[in-house]
Amino acid sequence: MLDRTASVGTETPESVPHEQDRPNVEAVPPRAPGTLTAAGDLLRALAAPVRISIVLQLRESDRCVHELVDVLGVAQPLISQHLRVLKSAGVVEGERHGREVVYRLVDEHLSHIVVDAVAHVEEARA
Repeated sequence: MLDRTASVGTETPESVPHEQDRPNVEAVPPRAPGTLTAAGDLLRALAAPVRISIVLQLRESDRCVHELVDVLGVAQPLISQHLRVLKSAGVVEGERHGREVVYRLVDEHLSHIVVDAVAHVEEARA
């Protein structure tokens, strides 16, 4: 065990944990670079406060643009721009109903990422 009161650089070889002293942990298999790139793209698409708010709203129910504008208090062109980003990332899809397009989440797993991130921040601030 390391002595936390010791000066930096005074560890002896006996005080430094050795690899054989560590528990045997299974290696995580490497992911294909394309998978990691796609995951990064997805996380970037979710990385804006307005888009996070949109995902949280769509988690509760499908919504059209004017409903998102009303509930989020964000201008319609900005909501439409963020929906385009989410749509191109495969997070949301839209279905035309007359003159309106109703948006929904493509996959509930994505909303869990957002909900968990928001909960993490709220817990850290509490």
